Formats: sequence, structure tokens, C-alpha cells
Amino acid sequence: MKRTKAPAVLALLVPLAVACGAAPAHSGAVTVDEPLAGVEWRVVSVAAQGATHPAPASARLLVRDDGTVAGNLGCNSFSAPVTLRDDGVTFGPLRTTRMACDDARMAFERLLGGLLGGQALTGTPDHGKLTLTTSHGDHVNLTRSTPE
Repeated sequence: MKRTKAPAVLALLVPLAVACGAAPAHSGAVTVDEPLAGVEWRVVSVAAQGATHPAPASARLLVRDDGTVAGNLGCNSFSAPVTLRDDGVTFGPLRTTRMACDDARMAFERLLGGLLGGQALTGTPDHGKLTLTTSHGDHVNLTRSTPE
């Protein structure tokens, strides 16, 4: 599989870079601190609409080697293609399951899905944490999942 090198993007989006890189995969790491492949991120909160919204425990995303991201928006599972450009990442349209959950989880899911789906985001990694920021300044705050 071929991948495109984007050093500036990789520095900002190390955990998502594997989704669209351009050299053949090797160790799965670009830096000592952040592996590229198989990183599952737990969504901690979303800062949008003038407030911080805590995430349900099920909200997660996992970067895959095949150029996709998959996870859970709080109720429903999702997957999407990912494209790196300049200093950001763009999630393609989200494909989701269609289960119904309680009102709070559904409201969070709509908010998170709206921020990720089809959006260009910049990423800032920080020692096991990752913040994805929209062009309007909304944030998705993530932390590296630990095995249970």
C-alpha cells in the first residue's frame, strides 16, 4: 500500500497520519511518543455551542491502517474515510448504524457527528491526549484509551 508523506501534518496529527500516509508501513511509529497504527482514542468531551459537553463512555474512535476511522459516536457505531491536508485532517461522510438511545446520548452523538463528518479539523497531540479543532473553534477532546 502506498502512502503520502506529510511531515508537518504528521507532527500535528501523529495518531491520524497512518490513515493517509504514503510510504510503505513499517514500525507503526513516527515519533517515540506516539504510535501511528491501532490507536484507539476515547472521546472525553466536545466544546461547542458555547459549552463543554462530556462524552458518554462509549464514544471512541480508532485509526485503521486502511485509511479509515471507525468508532462510536456515543450511541451508534460509525466509520469514515480520512484525508490529510496541510495542517489538518478531513473526515469524509460518516456512515453510522441507526440505533436509538436516551436523549442525552443522542444529543451528544448529533453534536460529535456534526463536528467530525465532512469537516476539516486541525489536531494538537499532547502526551496521550489529542484535540481536534474545527475552523469555527469547536473542539473534540480525546485521550488515548488504555487496555481494560
